[in-house]
Amino acid sequence: MADNANYIAVDLGAESGRVMLGRIADGRLSLEQIHRFANGPVQEQGTLRWDFPKLLTEIKTGIGLAAKAADGKVAGIGVDTWGVDFGLLGADGKLLENPYHYRDSRTNGMMDKAFALMPKRRVYENTGIQFMQLNSLYQLLAMRLANSEVLAKTGRLLFVADLISYFLCGKAFGEYTLASTSQMMDMKTGKWSKPIFDELSLPIKIMPKVIRPGAVVANLTSSVAKETGCGKIPVIAVGSHDTASAVLGVPASGDRWAYLSSGTWSLMGVELPSAIVNDKTFQYEFTNEGGVENTIRLLKNIMGLWLVQECKRQWQREGQDLSYGELAQMATQAKPFFGYINCDNSDFLAPGDMPARINKCLSDTGQQTTQDKGQMVRLVLESLALKYRRVLSAIEDVTGSTVDVLHIVGGGIQNELLCQFTADATGKKVITGPIEATASGNILMQAKATGQVKSIAEAREVIRNSFEMKEYRPQNVTQWEKQYGKFAAGR
Repeated sequence: MADNANYIAVDLGAESGRVMLGRIADGRLSLEQIHRFANGPVQEQGTLRWDFPKLLTEIKTGIGLAAKAADGKVAGIGVDTWGVDFGLLGADGKLLENPYHYRDSRTNGMMDKAFALMPKRRVYENTGIQFMQLNSLYQLLAMRLANSEVLAKTGRLLFVADLISYFLCGKAFGEYTLASTSQMMDMKTGKWSKPIFDELSLPIKIMPKVIRPGAVVANLTSSVAKETGCGKIPVIAVGSHDTASAVLGVPASGDRWAYLSSGTWSLMGVELPSAIVNDKTFQYEFTNEGGVENTIRLLKNIMGLWLVQECKRQWQREGQDLSYGELAQMATQAKPFFGYINCDNSDFLAPGDMPARINKCLSDTGQQTTQDKGQMVRLVLESLALKYRRVLSAIEDVTGSTVDVLHIVGGGIQNELLCQFTADATGKKVITGPIEATASGNILMQAKATGQVKSIAEAREVIRNSFEMKEYRPQNVTQWEKQYGKFAAGR
């Protein structure tokens, strides 16, 4: 492994953003959080948006602080964010409006309108991506059907991480892993799907040139370097979709393992050499997203801890501000298997009164409702664990390979109750860590671009050497198996 080097990771999530400084030395990665800031949707004339100017200002502040902490010796900057959302640039290169938030209501009913133009099965055959109304495809179609004046003025579409990189280094590009979340790319070829654009009458000319993770894009512009007080640091295309970086940060070895990136969303899948687009993956609604180093992430998007986060926010609005730790403790003491919900119910997608929506779901399916906060959190966590079991079984069916170990990474590993439930429900050994898998993967991809790290295998060895892991073994297997039977039958 090469000499010591410092790297800056800009890791932007749906609730917060961080600028992290990472150093790889002696086969180990050390991380320091330099700057953290809040993120979330803002209301603009009845629509949900991202406050992009604010985010960019916070990011540049963090870059300046990180470069100062590293005494100006920084080998690269990489940016990762959530997928699907995008900004639109005019012919002059300026941002035309704040990017829409993927939970905005403009995509309600848009999938049906898309399938009227191009049959659902054909959309899947040309993309290999899971059907979710928040996908870029339906966001762009909504603009086209509304005769959007902004879309008519658009010269280039850039996904959020690439949009940030553009305003840092001045070069417009579409990083492969992020572009792959759009449902506008043919995942068998890694290129924009012409049939999708043609049959839905979408403007392919605004789509960016796709580049692979590991490309050194350009240095910070003179103005950004001056504003941040640092040199012209190279901007490096990492796995710009946060899950792509998180999967690189999984401390796995060998094969027969799966991953679960746990946070606001739960993303469960396996790493493969090529896309699987067939009747089974269509039936299970699996997505084939791009990974680093020419891999495919065959995975399922699951609603995740968003449900608990929104419950917490609602209870806070009602005057009771409970920590996640307190909610987990309350859930531990609640009755097991009180009820089940479909965590991916579309009624849960938008912000709002989540406890009321969960109770409505319980009532609509003939189950008892609850006002007990611990009970509600427990039924959400149990429902998530049972959903993980269903998805993992489907993965084994599609790939024809048994999963022996499930690696869970991300902030969700702090919910130890959910981690134990996951081991119980799946019957698999669960290994958790690191929490900062996304930032770690971001930095390790930069290190590979500079030659400090030679391969994915070496990158994952660095992870194993750098972070403490925790293991969970299945408990109460017979009881969970019985409950899964009820859950799978749609009790």
